Amino acid sequence: MRPVLGFSADEWTAILLSLRVATVATVFALPFAIFAAYALARWRIPGKLFIDSVLHLPLVMPPVVTGYLLLLTFGRQGPIGSFLYDVFGITFSFRWTGAALACGVMGFPLMLRAIQLSFDTIDRRLETAAGTLGASHGWTFLLITLPLALPGIIVGIILCFARALGEFGATITFVSNIPGETQTIPSAIYTYTQVPGGETQALRLTFVSIVIAMAALIASEVLSRRINKR
Repeated sequence: MRPVLGFSADEWTAILLSLRVATVATVFALPFAIFAAYALARWRIPGKLFIDSVLHLPLVMPPVVTGYLLLLTFGRQGPIGSFLYDVFGITFSFRWTGAALACGVMGFPLMLRAIQLSFDTIDRRLETAAGTLGASHGWTFLLITLPLALPGIIVGIILCFARALGEFGATITFVSNIPGETQTIPSAIYTYTQVPGGETQALRLTFVSIVIAMAALIASEVLSRRINKR
């Protein structure tokens, strides 16, 4: 295959796989982040501080530790991994879906934090007023709380996507570095830096990673400003 825009077939594979993994990771992490953020911001839960700390652990733990824990849990011999494989035929280890899982776990705390802060800043009197007018808790959440928290949700989505796009330690520990299957941009950069003459490819992918991350941050800022104006 001829190079396209200066990138080889292997480089394009890593770029497209990174976008795919980051997108899937963000989409599947979003509902869990919204639920957890709302629960932490609104509900009285025993041991809330402990739960909050556990959910934010991937932020402070070494990524390799997170990846190893995922391997122990979701690997073919792990308690959840073996169950999913035996019952549904689903496997995560050494697959791109495992890379998405690892990236989602690593990006989840950033998304959770942004959404939780957004829920915390909402004036609860607005929710109370909706309740006095006959709105149920569900409709109040959908029509009042969720729209008001939308800027924080957008920021959380972008942060999670950007974090997933640059994830390396947890991914390579959990799903290895398999070209065409789990080799994302960071893994490909690492590979190119280890072979003679690979500096050019590593530099190109580094540039791509910077461009995508900058575009995501600019998009989040523009969307947040537009929503705030409305």
